[in-house]
Amino acid sequence: MDWKELEEISLDVRRDIIKMVAEAKSGHPGGSLSAVEILVYLYFKRMRIDPENPDWPDRDRFVLSKGHATPVFYSVLARRGFFSTDLLPTFRKTGSILQGHPSYLETPGVEASTGSLGQGLSIANGIALAGKIDKKDYHVYVLLGDGEIEEGEIWEASMSAHRFGLDNLTAILDNNNLQIDGRVDRIMDPYPLEDKWRAFGWHVISINGHSFDEIHGAFEEALKTKGKPTMIIAHTIKGKGVSFMENNYKWHGKAPDRELAEKALKELS
Repeated sequence: MDWKELEEISLDVRRDIIKMVAEAKSGHPGGSLSAVEILVYLYFKRMRIDPENPDWPDRDRFVLSKGHATPVFYSVLARRGFFSTDLLPTFRKTGSILQGHPSYLETPGVEASTGSLGQGLSIANGIALAGKIDKKDYHVYVLLGDGEIEEGEIWEASMSAHRFGLDNLTAILDNNNLQIDGRVDRIMDPYPLEDKWRAFGWHVISINGHSFDEIHGAFEEALKTKGKPTMIIAHTIKGKGVSFMENNYKWHGKAPDRELAEKALKELS
């Protein structure tokens, strides 16, 4: 699958995100839109998976640590064939398998129930360590938010990943520099990110998180890195693709009304 095909899928996913949160009248569009290319690349190009057999023992694993970004996650899972796209309009509705945070027990393709920020990296560590112990060759991917890394558990997990030499683990940091209350660097400044992750023993790569060329190169480099985990710092734009949402923290966890949803979809046409 070439980059043009992935770009077309990404556009479909962005439309899904807007429709889902508008229909539900709740959800998190900003950080979902910033992570589109990363998830599309992983599920349509990189990961070894079988949507018809979600529990295949040799599959690669993905953990959505920033668990509120389910609109992008569900859209990608549906379009990859884990369940029907007809279910997307049921997002956050009573009885739906597509709730506001992912559930391992309910949703095909979900590896871990997440939502309490800071826990996903620890979960991914455990899955990666199990792979090492069981001598499996699957790879584990985990997506973190830059506001999320203000949680102390992230840094405990980062030390553990290095301590156990988890080179079968690749973390991706969605670095859009915005969280629910505003700019990350004005709330609990985590910078310089590259220096900190290197100091914790990780191989670090910085990329434009919306460029498939750079995304591809980073994951290729990660797979060749031995003896330590890899952190890919993906510089992204919150609300990417929708003019009034881009770089605007107020769209972290707010749904557009009907008029604004139509405006957004027109921009994404």
